[in-house]
Amino acid sequence: MGLKAGIVGLPNVGKSTLFNAITNSHVEAANYPFATINPNDGVVNVPDERLDFLSNLFKPERTIPATVEFYDIAGLVRGASKGEGLGNQFLSHIRECDAIVEVVRCFESSDIIHVEGSVDPIRDIEVINLELVMADLDSINKRIDKIATKARVQKDKDSVFEMNILTLIKEALDNERPARSVSLNEEQREFCINNYHLLTLKPIIYVANVGEDDLSNLDKCEHYQKVVEYAKKENSQVIPVSCEIESQISVLANEERQEYMDMLGITESGLSKVIKATYALLNLSTFFTVGADECRAWTFVNGMSAPECAGIIHTDFKKGFICAEVYSYSSIKEFGSEQAVKENGKLRREGKDYHPKDGDIMFFRFNV
Repeated sequence: MGLKAGIVGLPNVGKSTLFNAITNSHVEAANYPFATINPNDGVVNVPDERLDFLSNLFKPERTIPATVEFYDIAGLVRGASKGEGLGNQFLSHIRECDAIVEVVRCFESSDIIHVEGSVDPIRDIEVINLELVMADLDSINKRIDKIATKARVQKDKDSVFEMNILTLIKEALDNERPARSVSLNEEQREFCINNYHLLTLKPIIYVANVGEDDLSNLDKCEHYQKVVEYAKKENSQVIPVSCEIESQISVLANEERQEYMDMLGITESGLSKVIKATYALLNLSTFFTVGADECRAWTFVNGMSAPECAGIIHTDFKKGFICAEVYSYSSIKEFGSEQAVKENGKLRREGKDYHPKDGDIMFFRFNV
């Protein structure tokens, strides 16, 4: 789908360690600011037990999971919106992303320096968020300067419409609130997304990088609990992760990985949770195609029509769309085979007006 999430945070909070673990790559994770100058990107598989089940059932020649793209963006510092610490370059990299994964340090360590001199996750969040707000405010003010006269004096319809949006967003930014906190109707939000590319309009999740000991006792991790309370106020999600543990897990073979996780009392890796949460944050869902040759998870944006989803596979499928034969993952899980799904009347035909749901198993009929 071409959608990507940017991993951001202050220097030395665990961004590159997280990225290395997620992508199992080896970008520099040095103990000093600006170890990451250019954004590193990686495409990673989205863990999905449904695809594992389908693959075991159909025994295909190949199994292809859904993917999501991550960018590891160099650390922001106080004053980034004014160009501090290569700030303008880093902000432009964030602007190219569709969602933000903000890594927050929630562990103490005398061995790893902190750019602000101490560990304070709320201060760190507010430093980053303020820089994003200030960058957006500069963009909004410049746009207001361009259209204010047309809206106020000439009463130009389009300018008045846009000025109403700008005024609402400016008020929020002036009060150090992100643009995503502004109540916009669907038409206003679409206009905003298409025209302004605001940093604080992008959806966000927080990754709390906790210590190994804290991971099994989060209730007593004061830093983590502060991040949870902060995120609640803006309806954001927080995922606790020990980036160091995840980096160790990521290089292990599957069997060794499970043994290590069992030893730590972990049922699902933090990385898996981060990847799944990012996928959902990007408003993405999955439909499947199955058969003896291939079982594949396809990514689509929620709200797409059946022909649009068909076009993800091939443009001809969309152009010559006739119908989609559809049944749910829950149906094949319940009945155990595609034939049994059909016999129990759970296979149906859907037309152009159908909007696929997460977990649909689809076969497209088309004629070009």
